[in-house]
Amino acid sequence: MIPPARHLVAAALSSALLLLPALTGIATATAAPTSKVYAVPLAKTSADVKRVADYWKPDRLKQADRYSPATPATKASAASSSASSAGSSVASVKRSTAAQPVAPALPSQGQVGRTMGKVFFRFGDKEYWCSASSVAAKNRSVVATAGHCVYDSRQAKPADYWIFVPNPDPTGETPDGIYVGASISMHEDWSGKGDYDYDYAFVTVHRGIKWTPKNGTYVMEDVGRLQDNVGGQGLELNKKPTTYTVAAFGYPAGEQPDHSHPFDGKKLRVCPEGATRWTSAVSADLQKGVQLQPCDFSPGASGGPWLVGYDQTRMLGSLNGVNSLTWNRDAQGWYDAVSSPYFDTTTGEVYRRAATLTTLQNVT
Repeated sequence: MIPPARHLVAAALSSALLLLPALTGIATATAAPTSKVYAVPLAKTSADVKRVADYWKPDRLKQADRYSPATPATKASAASSSASSAGSSVASVKRSTAAQPVAPALPSQGQVGRTMGKVFFRFGDKEYWCSASSVAAKNRSVVATAGHCVYDSRQAKPADYWIFVPNPDPTGETPDGIYVGASISMHEDWSGKGDYDYDYAFVTVHRGIKWTPKNGTYVMEDVGRLQDNVGGQGLELNKKPTTYTVAAFGYPAGEQPDHSHPFDGKKLRVCPEGATRWTSAVSADLQKGVQLQPCDFSPGASGGPWLVGYDQTRMLGSLNGVNSLTWNRDAQGWYDAVSSPYFDTTTGEVYRRAATLTTLQNVT
């Protein structure tokens, strides 16, 4: 056995560490010309939306930080009967348009984006959460996160009771609403075999709701479309590592390698702009990963956005990755790097599918 000190150790952004071997080599950045988008429906009807919203009433959300950060290394509990891939499909998207960049968008009112937040969901009978962000789209209703925050490829099961909460308050309040997932768009190699080159997903969400107290109970109030309320990050594809810098965002909460807990998951954190490099890990099928160092993110930051050209005044930039794996490259007490799948034309195909879907006109 190779002594641990000679390993470069990587871990899924999770509560259970995923140990990988030494990471070497330069990854190829060529997207497969026959790539496919795998689409899985979530809440289809207004009754589905109501069921999910009812689950995430204020009392439950106020306890949400006690739930586990999601991880592909955590064994899911028994599958919920309401989580199903029924109606899923594989679709092609024109590559001629998929690679085009998307400009960031401000909310309909205001000059500052509030796009970053958390997603909450269940696998089986256990609650989890991740980080995520709103992305500008034609339908004004797209959220970007990690693939393992929406779909368990080991069980071929989508997450259930999936919601996005932008700009969450540390007390569990939802100032910009709750957005129930309508459909997952991901690459078929994430859904089919858990390939970390495709550990990303774009989730189309329904119109937002808020729970309003009334006569000792709560009433659902429609608050409109996601992008209208919080804005959306842009999208930038095919940028080669070593040629740009990126800032990574997320809500880290989990344990560091030395068993310390420096973050509580209640505050949005940022790893300031830094240089990027290629990385790979055979054990995770990661051949074209992009790594940012230094970054001390821990579990909970999964799915948080990587932004290029980030404007701190408007709080907007262009999405160029999501937190997927965190790394302990020097085998010391804290994680010191984070990686994302490479965002290329194939990623654009997945995004374009999510951006063109329509959702319910009325959710209350």
